[in-house]
Amino acid sequence: MTETDMTVAFETYERISLQDPSRKWELVRGRLREKPLMTMKHEVTARLLPYLLLSQLNRREWSVGPARLRISTGTYYVPDVVAVPMSLAKNLRPDQFEVYTDPVPLVVEIWSPSTGNYDVDDKLPEYQLRGDLEIWRIHPYEHTLTSWRRQPDGSYTEEVIRTGIIQPFALPNVIIDLDELLA
Repeated sequence: MTETDMTVAFETYERISLQDPSRKWELVRGRLREKPLMTMKHEVTARLLPYLLLSQLNRREWSVGPARLRISTGTYYVPDVVAVPMSLAKNLRPDQFEVYTDPVPLVVEIWSPSTGNYDVDDKLPEYQLRGDLEIWRIHPYEHTLTSWRRQPDGSYTEEVIRTGIIQPFALPNVIIDLDELLA
């Protein structure tokens, strides 16, 4: 990952991100960090999952894809896939930088050799502190999906799924065939 040594303000992060949308920039404790290039398996999974989700959701009510999530520390992460109800997006102006501060129903990170430990060690605890309802880490090489689901008391349960159907509990009537996703 490319990370700068200098600290930048949110406004600088926003300007850089908008000027160069082909690159995925995160702002981690005031430092710009560019998400690295990913492997083919990562990219195929990152393109297929939104398609599978959107084919089962009302497209007028949901946005699915990468999005920026603000962490309370002033950090801004760009997960591989986020499912956001349009009710959250309606709070943003059309010309505004797309950043979500409220918890979202589903956050997905897809394991890649360049970001694997970082996603789990650094990002996962931050998503849980945000209160995101369900967090997935998909490992396309091990053919696993690890799901962390928020409980009413604020804790998370963890489940590792290796095959079959998974139903995201925050996305009603949606099913994902893990074998199809990771084929």
